[in-house]
Amino acid sequence: MDGAAATVSIRHRSGEVVEDRAWAEVSVGLLKTAVPWRIFRWYKGQRHYSGVYWSATMWDHVIYESRLELARLLLADFDPSVQCITAQPFLLKAQVEGKLRRHIPDYLLVTRQGPVVVDVKPLRRLSRPEVVFTFDWTRRVVESQGWQYEVWSEPPTVELENIRFLAGYRRDWLFSSDLLDELHEADLDGVPLGQAERLLPCRPAPQVRSAIHHLLWTHHLVTDLDQPLTPSQTLRRGV
Repeated sequence: MDGAAATVSIRHRSGEVVEDRAWAEVSVGLLKTAVPWRIFRWYKGQRHYSGVYWSATMWDHVIYESRLELARLLLADFDPSVQCITAQPFLLKAQVEGKLRRHIPDYLLVTRQGPVVVDVKPLRRLSRPEVVFTFDWTRRVVESQGWQYEVWSEPPTVELENIRFLAGYRRDWLFSSDLLDELHEADLDGVPLGQAERLLPCRPAPQVRSAIHHLLWTHHLVTDLDQPLTPSQTLRRGV
């Protein structure tokens, strides 16, 4: 099986549904305008943690249907190579072993390196035969287009918690452009995180500290996120 016989269905913001478009004819531009294929509901006692996340990449809300999907969404939003994030971008259909199969990927990430179709699944469930089967044929279809396919599970805990913390500083309109300019001009390379806020003594320390966290979110400053963020963490110049 390859992608020649596969089709996708896409739902647009206007409510229009494009049905069974040949996979080989689908463009990134078309998928970037898609809205989530499924409409999820909140109800008492539901087993999945669904919600919406305001994405700095999209300047809009992006949905997730589990805490693990939210974690992948956070990392995508933090990744400077990601230019667009679309949740549940399409319904994929293909004839596999004599049956019509259907699958809705969790995310489409449009990156500087090309499109990446992402499925999120807990590590403990990856060995289930039905999961292996679905992800196998989905991979073959996606890669037939020259796109990347990613199956993503739990990330390193410390890295995720650091990025989750920095996400609280992702909204750039909350930070003074003058303050950010002063920090760009300051020599922060090699300065411990706990000392950096003292380099602008005329500014309130909490504002400087928050602005530094924003610059870490935007990668203008970088530090080792594999370790817990502490005042002794060394800052380095980023992009």
